[in-house]
Amino acid sequence: MYLKSRLALLFFFLLLPAALFAQTDEIQVYDAVIAQPGVYNLMIHTNFTPIGRKVPVFPGGIVPDHSVNGAAEWAYGVTDWFEQGLYLPVWTPYSEHRGGSLDGFKIRELFVRPHAQDHTFFYGLNFEFSVNYDYWEPRHITSEVRPIAGVHLHPVDIIVNPIMDTDYTGGFGNLEFAPATRVAYHLNDKWAVAVEEYADVGPLRGFVPTYDQFHEVWGVMDHVGKVYSVEAGVGVGITPGADKLTLKLMISRDLNSSGPAPLHSDYAYRRR
Repeated sequence: MYLKSRLALLFFFLLLPAALFAQTDEIQVYDAVIAQPGVYNLMIHTNFTPIGRKVPVFPGGIVPDHSVNGAAEWAYGVTDWFEQGLYLPVWTPYSEHRGGSLDGFKIRELFVRPHAQDHTFFYGLNFEFSVNYDYWEPRHITSEVRPIAGVHLHPVDIIVNPIMDTDYTGGFGNLEFAPATRVAYHLNDKWAVAVEEYADVGPLRGFVPTYDQFHEVWGVMDHVGKVYSVEAGVGVGITPGADKLTLKLMISRDLNSSGPAPLHSDYAYRRR
């Protein structure tokens, strides 16, 4: 009986499409706003999946359902066009069958149009290099390339991040396409609401069928306070390959300046 159950589980994983969306430590659309030169910033990411996939994406991985994942994202403004980042730790405070765990760390290199918040059209390019434990990702070393493009139309922002992930196998065609999109409306200089969409459609050499793709639509609220900036959101999966319900909370602050760190283009709206 034990052998049969093991064989059945193995057969199930062999049938899973390679592009199934893995766990994530951050759920965020980048808008090319970075820390001022010489300023250190800390953002705490926390994501909770109350209704998620009940099997891991790969054998031995963390089960998404009921898991809490996140990261401490440290950033430093090197110049007005470059921000250095470090995610440490990337961690899972809780998951069923595992409890709490450390998942690895990431190094981030973010290049942007200087003072992106002051321009109607803005752009950037982000590189991330991840070192993972085997229960977080099936490969020890993975990376992300995240182009950034958007427009500030005041009070509306439209931003796209056509993300590509790699585990350094299979060449260019094996790059995983995971686009993210955000449309935000600024109610005033402190509050904004947004709709976001996150997807994983599979490798560039051939997207997986729509049924197996990951698509989540989010309702998001941003607030710039006197001490902290906060982003909170609720995401609903719209394809069978996605988690049904996910919550996110991001809290950030510049550590050596007089005010909270901006979230997204709230800062751009305020500067106008």
